[in-house]
Amino acid sequence: MIDAVRYLVDNGIKWRAMPSDFPPWSRVYAFFARWRDAGLVTELHDRLREAVRLSEGRSPEPSAAVVDSQSVKADATVTLTSRGYDAGKKINGRKRHLLTDTLGLLLTVLVTPASTTDRDAARVLLPAAKHHFRRLGRVWADGGYTGHLTDWTTQHLGLVLGIVRRSDDASGFEVLPRRWVVERSFAWLLRSRRLVRDYERRTDTSETVVLWSMTMLMSRRLAAQRRQRPVPTRAA
Repeated sequence: MIDAVRYLVDNGIKWRAMPSDFPPWSRVYAFFARWRDAGLVTELHDRLREAVRLSEGRSPEPSAAVVDSQSVKADATVTLTSRGYDAGKKINGRKRHLLTDTLGLLLTVLVTPASTTDRDAARVLLPAAKHHFRRLGRVWADGGYTGHLTDWTTQHLGLVLGIVRRSDDASGFEVLPRRWVVERSFAWLLRSRRLVRDYERRTDTSETVVLWSMTMLMSRRLAAQRRQRPVPTRAA
């Protein structure tokens, strides 16, 4: 069942186009929905993230994070009540708000209509993250999070929100400190074809697909590290 869900997320197929060597699509979707509703996907994802952080010599719980958003086009299956228009990006669809650690690993995700501003989404995303990650003390963000949000996070959450601004003299692409981490995470997610466009009717289903995509990335990383470890030899 897990391989079937991973295949769907990675290749972007329809549920009804599930290959015959997997269980019937209806059974796979029922498994997907049960894990989504019971929070088991989140638990699997969080355990993998802790394992990756430990393998990198980090504490299981992060103390700093990076936040950003990405607007993606929505398919016709997405209802009008859960989609919106991002005037800045000129995209009609949904917006993914990610909070990642300094390694680019996902801490929490929130999917909203594309018309939702970054500041409004942060008032939902950051309190949930602070409640789950007690050590979290600093968050970096771009200019879309300026304003009263910086004072609000300090007063109500005890978080320092650092704004990484783009230079006024810069032209074209520019790698910005800290912000490139979450931008790379968005690029990782777009390797999963199911996430190139939002096809899900429910926003919590979209969030679950993001979690599945990140579990694939982390499990492959852990498997690669295991293969690279030297095989111990017995003493003569």
